[in-house]
Amino acid sequence: MDKLKFIEKLNELDVSGKSTIELYNEISALAMQCGLEGTKQIQGKNAYYLSMEFLIGRSFYNNLLEIGVLEETQDILSSKGVDINIFEEIEDAALGNGGLGRLAACFLDSAAGLDLPLHGYGIRYKYGLFKQKFENGFQVELPDDWQGMGDPWSIRRDNEKRLIKFADMEVYAVPYDMPVFGKRINRLRLFQAEGSAEAEKISEVLYPADDTEEGKLLRLRQEYFFSAAAVGELLDGFVKQRGKNFDKFPEYNVIQLNDTHPVIAIAEFIRLLTVKYRLTFAKALNLAKNTFAYTNHTILPEALECWQEEHIKKILPDIAEIMLKISVYAMREFKTLGCSKEQASEMAIYKSGTFYMANLAVFIAKTVNGVAALHTEILKDSLFATAHKFYPNKLQNKTNGITHRRWLELCNKELSKLLDETIGDSWRTDISELDNLKGFTDSTVDEFIQVKQIKKEQLLEYIARKEGVEIPADCLVFAQVKRLHEYKRQLMTAFAVLELYYGIKSGRLSSLHPCVFIFGAKSAPSYKRAKAIIKFINEIAKKVNSDEQTCDKLRIVFVQNYNVSYAEKIVAGTDVSLQVSTAGLEASGTGNMKFMMNGAVTCGTMDGANIEIVERAGKENNYIFGATVTELSRLKSEGYNPMNYCSEEEHRKALESLIDGSFSDGGSGEFKALYDSLTIGASWHEPDNYFVLYDLDSYVKTLIKVCQDYSDRKTFAKKQLTNVANSAYFSSDRTIKEYAKSIWEI
Repeated sequence: MDKLKFIEKLNELDVSGKSTIELYNEISALAMQCGLEGTKQIQGKNAYYLSMEFLIGRSFYNNLLEIGVLEETQDILSSKGVDINIFEEIEDAALGNGGLGRLAACFLDSAAGLDLPLHGYGIRYKYGLFKQKFENGFQVELPDDWQGMGDPWSIRRDNEKRLIKFADMEVYAVPYDMPVFGKRINRLRLFQAEGSAEAEKISEVLYPADDTEEGKLLRLRQEYFFSAAAVGELLDGFVKQRGKNFDKFPEYNVIQLNDTHPVIAIAEFIRLLTVKYRLTFAKALNLAKNTFAYTNHTILPEALECWQEEHIKKILPDIAEIMLKISVYAMREFKTLGCSKEQASEMAIYKSGTFYMANLAVFIAKTVNGVAALHTEILKDSLFATAHKFYPNKLQNKTNGITHRRWLELCNKELSKLLDETIGDSWRTDISELDNLKGFTDSTVDEFIQVKQIKKEQLLEYIARKEGVEIPADCLVFAQVKRLHEYKRQLMTAFAVLELYYGIKSGRLSSLHPCVFIFGAKSAPSYKRAKAIIKFINEIAKKVNSDEQTCDKLRIVFVQNYNVSYAEKIVAGTDVSLQVSTAGLEASGTGNMKFMMNGAVTCGTMDGANIEIVERAGKENNYIFGATVTELSRLKSEGYNPMNYCSEEEHRKALESLIDGSFSDGGSGEFKALYDSLTIGASWHEPDNYFVLYDLDSYVKTLIKVCQDYSDRKTFAKKQLTNVANSAYFSSDRTIKEYAKSIWEI
């Protein structure tokens, strides 16, 4: 990067009369021009990260930070009468749904920052994830035209487009390259579908509804589309550069499959090697085993993709044939290993007309990794227990991480400055240096309290502007921001907040420190219960915030259109991070790490990476409640009756508020459906299958304890600062180093 050239040209830039969009595109183009100068392609081994999602967020500020010219840009624009904050109106590139996509973006950032050759492959969705707004408390989805202000950070490569063939159509995969800046410049290549109107639907929307056959086929087309484009490009590029000595392919290439969405790439890889390059099936299969690695992100059945044979045959008959053949080879191998019929069936890739994509990934991949210590043990003990028995060296753990460049340097300049003054600025390039904060002094605690207050006021001012909800600046800020899913238990937080409200109103909790609960989440458009939970929380907020008797003690706000840019403000201004998923179901979480690094304590269950956060920062510096995985296993085996844990008047009152007329669901009947899911269950699950009512009592008591402890601001701040001092482990720089060493060998 020629920084001096960028600064020189920016000084020459005429800003008079130009709109925000014009300035955004001109400055971005200038940064791209200077940032890409002198880029060299590495000749050794490269890693490739295939992911359905890349939740990039806003590129402008982050890229200028990575290039090393953010402060200079701010100063130069200021001298020209332009506030750099005007670019806040630039839309996020919302090409992901949550943690899966944000992790992918963090990984690319860290690899570039560490000078490691890791490149991403995905889809350039036209609309990405929907924009969310609330109408009468209900979620409404609007198209997210993230390219509306231009896309200056992408380079279209027409000359490298590839033809992808389905049984009923052909479509061009046109690559757009987004540079990932750091010590080296890596590449995120996103494919846009072009051709007929039908073909172009493939890259139109992230996760189209798949409750119809048409929707299922579109989802399958998406997964094959970008996987086939990536694999075809890598194989053809290898041949062009090194010839057809494919035995050498794994020496130069490793492909990481981010969850089950791109697992179909395995079949395409084998198809190309056998059909186009005439290798034997056995040799192609062996090459696949030495090329692919697989990350599992969840044990939830709905996220472990299975495809009906009829659907794959309908649009990808050659792929169906390849997968059937892989299945035959797998069953032979299982027999050789001495598997019983039951054990072979548990690992089977194909059975009863269905392909099990996770089993395909586990059979082929040279490594399979979980994303937190507990999650990996669950994979070994339950989900992939049989595979672990017969392939004991295949499963390993890689606890997730976050990039401290975006999630500390960029979003919390005030805390970053305090760290510079306290331990020096070397932590910016080597995050392990953050460990030097562990011996912090009382004066550092006092300065941290001031920083936290500044970030809190910035957050609350932003919320007041965006949401129209005024929140007192002296309040304790709780935040639960993440994808809306029943296992993440936003509903349990809603009940808990209701109980605090009842307690304040009755006078029992009259001395409670003023607090605000911030929710942020999007529900999948067809997920009725999740959408009902959003409506329920908004109804509670309307009641609580308008009650003059309690509103000086308790506020609730559900922010609209929660995204990466909103998260940057929330994690910096929050005191308490709510990570309350049912134990054993949150594979890792990365939001918990972002909050920790910005000085929020964790209030949560012993689940996912919460366990490792507590191990490092200390249980005494966080707030842990609820049942453990072991306790829940016992409850399930003994027979769990949720109503046994709802005898307390306020627990029962909170639950009954779903059906007693306290709150309106607009006549939809969805609140009654939520109530029934907790009390009588449904055809597909037992009552309260996420143990909301079981953990509710300990949750409420823990929230009250947090509020009491916060009254001693200095002692509480020490807990918060201890979390910052122990957060270096949760940098994605550490995670990527582990992948690079023990999986990718780059």
